[in-house]
Amino acid sequence: MKRTTVLLPDDVDGRLRLEARRRHVPIADLVREAIDRYLPEIAPAAPPGFFGVGEGSPEDASERVDELVGEAVARRRKVEGTERTRRSA
Repeated sequence: MKRTTVLLPDDVDGRLRLEARRRHVPIADLVREAIDRYLPEIAPAAPPGFFGVGEGSPEDASERVDELVGEAVARRRKVEGTERTRRSA
């Protein structure tokens, strides 16, 4: 576990301390819970499982393979982000 220092406005600090007392939990536990709820889980980016060049591909695909793979990865991440948003709604 890492130690982190966070500066909070007085009113936020007051609300945090009040809620921690109300729940009978340490402030650190409450902060970790709040951060965990707020931030989405980030899965490590997986490389594309397959990339094919063949009929229907651009004629210069072999020369642009890095660009085309990058576009495929971007599309995949966009779809995965959309699915994550739908699941959390």
